[in-house]
Amino acid sequence: MRILHLLVIGMLVFAASYVYRIKMDSTARVERVLRLRAEIREQREAIAVLRSEWARLDAPLRLQGLAERHLPMKPINANQYDSLKNLPERPPSLVPPGTSDPIGAMIGVIEAKATDKAADPAVTGSVNAPEDRQ
Repeated sequence: MRILHLLVIGMLVFAASYVYRIKMDSTARVERVLRLRAEIREQREAIAVLRSEWARLDAPLRLQGLAERHLPMKPINANQYDSLKNLPERPPSLVPPGTSDPIGAMIGVIEAKATDKAADPAVTGSVNAPEDRQ
């Protein structure tokens, strides 16, 4: 009987120590969860502070004041524009007016130009044609 009592007492001690270990692990995990929640709250507060600071720095009136103070900008005068007679010539159109298939017409014009250049053996794509052949 005494051996049975010692075995039961030993099992009770083992069970008590196991329950104590589980309690300590759960307490440690609860503390860790609380610490993480506090860190998350601090990070959210820091994000809110940074967003409000960004909104203050990005305010249009503040940026306009900085631009006026630090950039040598002047209002545009109407005499700064050039006249239409000084514009370069308009490039040739690849699509004839009234074409129902503009993409097909562009491909045809490009192919025709390529065959014209291919027919002249003295002219390659990287060399300009001599002036007397044009």
